[in-house]
Amino acid sequence: MVDITKKPPVYREAKAYGKIRLKKETIEKVRGGKIKKGDVFTVSRVSAVQAVKDTPRLISLCHPIPITGVEVEFYVGEEYVGVEVTVRSIGQTGVEMEALSGVTAALLNIWDMVKYLEKDESGNYPITRIEEIKVLKKVKG
Repeated sequence: MVDITKKPPVYREAKAYGKIRLKKETIEKVRGGKIKKGDVFTVSRVSAVQAVKDTPRLISLCHPIPITGVEVEFYVGEEYVGVEVTVRSIGQTGVEMEALSGVTAALLNIWDMVKYLEKDESGNYPITRIEEIKVLKKVKG
């Protein structure tokens, strides 16, 4: 780990984004709340928040830091669901890894909840893919 002992705590914020491509029929079922496992957005939001809090356990050299806020937003297009996660902290190191972890967990959760609709006759996922995971913004101070 990088030694951050002498760094003063300051306001930190990061916003990350990613999306999952799905069949149009799957998107309609997500929009209509007709997914067997439940409400995709509620479950994925909880999954994102949990991943933010668990980032130091998932990414070996990340420092455990105090998380003071997490926001999760969903954007539904014709063939995709986008996820944006904003993380805030007062700490000695940034929160971009936490934001990326939250986005990734939410997208994986969506995939898990809709995979029965996405499989083709051979059990594969010809359309489904996770794309564009990136940090949109990082604030320090």
